[in-house]
Amino acid sequence: MAASYTSLVAPSGRPESPLLTWFFFGILLTALVLLLPIFSDACDSPPRFQTMKLRGAAKPSYSSGETVKYECRPGYKPIFPPLPTSTVCQDDNTWAPLMEACTRKLCPNLGDPVNGQVIYVNESFAFGTQAHFVCNEGVEVGLMEMGEIKCSPPTKIENGRYTNSHKDVFEYNEAVTYICDPSSGPDEYSLVGESRLVCVGSDTWSSDAPQCKVVKCIYPIVDHGTMVSGFRAKYYYKAEVVFECDEGFSLRGKSRIVCGADSTWEPELPTCVKGHPSLPDDLHPEHPEDLDVGLIAVIVLTVGEYLKLRYRLSRDITLKKCVSC
Repeated sequence: MAASYTSLVAPSGRPESPLLTWFFFGILLTALVLLLPIFSDACDSPPRFQTMKLRGAAKPSYSSGETVKYECRPGYKPIFPPLPTSTVCQDDNTWAPLMEACTRKLCPNLGDPVNGQVIYVNESFAFGTQAHFVCNEGVEVGLMEMGEIKCSPPTKIENGRYTNSHKDVFEYNEAVTYICDPSSGPDEYSLVGESRLVCVGSDTWSSDAPQCKVVKCIYPIVDHGTMVSGFRAKYYYKAEVVFECDEGFSLRGKSRIVCGADSTWEPELPTCVKGHPSLPDDLHPEHPEDLDVGLIAVIVLTVGEYLKLRYRLSRDITLKKCVSC
């Protein structure tokens, strides 16, 4: 018996393109990259801020619950009231929201130079702001740029000292601050004069050096008067007290006095005299039309004895107005 067979021949078709294969491989790779953060259990680098920088070096990734802290960049200071300066890696692999917690520092006023002025851009003293020096007509700016405006050390004072006393030369607009030494006696030293001096010109300081000396005023006593504020055991420079007179007495002088630089009260101590203050000489009750009604009202509120006078004056003024209507 003769055997027979049919040969199997593969059907003819278009050969597979290698370009199409690489195309589908690229789509798959991109999808894996995009899905990678979803399956990651870590946060990426912490967010960046304009006014703050990360404390320490950043890591490639952070675990859930890990916290990072920030600090102000140079030229910036914390906002008041303060805001949070740390953030945490959350369970969803994102950082907790955080706001800018710093603001630009303010620079001190430069003060106008000799024979010129300073113009601030945007009229601001904030960090990063520019300031332009403008010289008066007939004066060149080169002198300041060469740094020729300098000051010798300011005057040394007895019982005190100033900052940067080790320097031999001070630049233009550089400042020193005087402070008094501790006293070896029972009374402290007071600084009388300007504590801060500025180099404003060639060997020229903004004011004379102050003094450190004992300034002590006598305990203030006013007969028939009472001290209502400023109580203390000793009264040194610029100490203030306020007096008021006892009932039935009126004040002559100022109620508030200050201990002056020469250890005396300024103005002098007031006095309390028996009775009530009289009307000024230029006011004449016999001519009510010449009196200021507002002034009479003040006197009435403070001095009960003038109630009858006020009534008579008010009545006379009212009658006068009615007659003239």
